[in-house]
Amino acid sequence: MDDPIRPRPTDNAFLGDLRGGSSEPTYSGALSFMRRRFSRDIEGVDATIWGVPFDCATSNRPGTRFGPQALRRASAIFDGDPQFPSGLDPFDALTVVDWGDCSFDYRHLDQVAGLIEAQAGDILTSGCQLITLGGDHSITLPLLRAHVAIHGPLALVQFDAHQDTWESDGGLSHGTFVTQAESEGLIDTGRSIQIGIRSIAPDDFGIEIIDAYEARLLGITALAERVRERVGSAPAYLSFDIDVLDPAFAPGTGTPVAGGLASIDILMLLWELRDLDWRGMDIVEVSPPYDHADITAIAGATVVQHYLQVLAEKAR
Repeated sequence: MDDPIRPRPTDNAFLGDLRGGSSEPTYSGALSFMRRRFSRDIEGVDATIWGVPFDCATSNRPGTRFGPQALRRASAIFDGDPQFPSGLDPFDALTVVDWGDCSFDYRHLDQVAGLIEAQAGDILTSGCQLITLGGDHSITLPLLRAHVAIHGPLALVQFDAHQDTWESDGGLSHGTFVTQAESEGLIDTGRSIQIGIRSIAPDDFGIEIIDAYEARLLGITALAERVRERVGSAPAYLSFDIDVLDPAFAPGTGTPVAGGLASIDILMLLWELRDLDWRGMDIVEVSPPYDHADITAIAGATVVQHYLQVLAEKAR
């Protein structure tokens, strides 16, 4: 008698192996990021993905507190296939878990940054890379504090429509995190660069700016070379604000700005920059209430998918 047909597995987020991709239906099962096992046991883990569902420091449209949920949901489209453009299953080379979400009490907003920093620091002490799903851009400041405690000052590679260098007066918002990071010595401004900018802020603190018009005129190859020249061999942190994309490619964000880059531009650029010494990343400002058909969430999830492929290539 023939063997019975085996059912297709589900709920890799709880039951699957730590290594190797999953092959469950994209429309079912628990939605961890790319079906990685939900776990807070990170001993020996290469990369940990977690969410920071916080949007109380936004200056325009809220909703990024739902960003981690949307990014996890969108990431299900990558399930079970060799990943483009590497052709790899990154989870053959990497052990990656989904830690879940940062814990904080929304009633005590003054404590949130400290809690993000402390919990990120606990994860980083294991020696893994930390990939953060935001959340508004204010969360990058405590994330940088936690990373710098491990790695020292970092080159900031920021994809963004905005410089985020507004005066802070001691308060933290999604438009002031760079100001505070510079004042605390968290970033090596001589090695830092912002890509896709299309707004004017009071100061640049010596950070190189490649605005959206210049980026388009340069083209991907020349743009990647400019970033490499700036960052060099310095340890680098990637902070990716989804509003670097034109609203045609990312309508679901709090402060959309026309004239941005296309999804293919930023994905090709990230892949070209896979030789940089990346130490961690965040994807921020995905706001599902303003999204349509998960366009923005898919773009954001693909950024993280590319970053995981970069780590997998380095690990091979």
